[in-house]
Amino acid sequence: MRQRHGWLIHTLAIAALSGATAQPGTALGQRMMEVADATIHRDLVYKTVNGAVLTLDLYCPEKFSGALPVIIYIHGGGWRRGRKEKCPAVGLVQDGYAVASIDYRLTSTALFPAQIEDCKAAVRWLRANAAKYNLDADRIGVWGHSAGGHLAALLGTSGGVPELEGSGDNMQYSSQVQAVCDSAGPTDLLAMTNLGPKRTFAIEGLLGGPLEKDKAKAIAASPIHYVSKDDPPFLIVHGEGDRTVPVEQSQRLYEELRKAGVNATLKILPHVGHQAVLMDAVKDAEVFFDATLKKR
Repeated sequence: MRQRHGWLIHTLAIAALSGATAQPGTALGQRMMEVADATIHRDLVYKTVNGAVLTLDLYCPEKFSGALPVIIYIHGGGWRRGRKEKCPAVGLVQDGYAVASIDYRLTSTALFPAQIEDCKAAVRWLRANAAKYNLDADRIGVWGHSAGGHLAALLGTSGGVPELEGSGDNMQYSSQVQAVCDSAGPTDLLAMTNLGPKRTFAIEGLLGGPLEKDKAKAIAASPIHYVSKDDPPFLIVHGEGDRTVPVEQSQRLYEELRKAGVNATLKILPHVGHQAVLMDAVKDAEVFFDATLKKR
């Protein structure tokens, strides 16, 4: 267990040091995609929409018995940048998970709700191809950081909401997930209206305009808006020193989930900023997914 945690933290340190500019063709990018004792299926097409081909990388243990629980990782980057190759969740392959790291349409290509529609399409694709890749279609969790945390939380709370399901292949399969790990994700976009242009720039890019001019769309893009008693278990991790996404965003989602009777855990890390929280969340994410996705 200690060795596995060390490997995960090392992987996250590489991600933090490399920043958002390293490309998968570089030696560093390739190093990040390598996992010991894993079979890697790269660039699997899960959706084609308006000329955009969306892919995911699927990491599976080389040795396993039975169908594998799945963790979907959704990258951050303000919905406007980022790539699936940056996947800190890959270390969980060594704990008996299949890990699917997905790309989705960025705001330079499409506005909301394209991003959540893509995430839901990835869930459905994994269910449709579960037999081919030895996946357990009934045990799918999701983990995301920052903008990815927002999309992960939205996946967890908006299961079955027609306006966010999109269209295309595999619509006969459910897009619901069984566990959510949200690391520093925005959850109530309308509540971020008064935080200044630097903080709201990415959100306005997601929605296609100022928050105060399209409040209905801001509400529709907020995970907190869809909370219900049927939501899956949540682990929410946030840094108290986060200057990008206020910690109150996670606190409010946690409170609403608990009011609805959802199994939710909130961990606030003192003196930790927006990016660093991802490194601290590794151990908690592993314990959380073991408790919610592993068969007992």
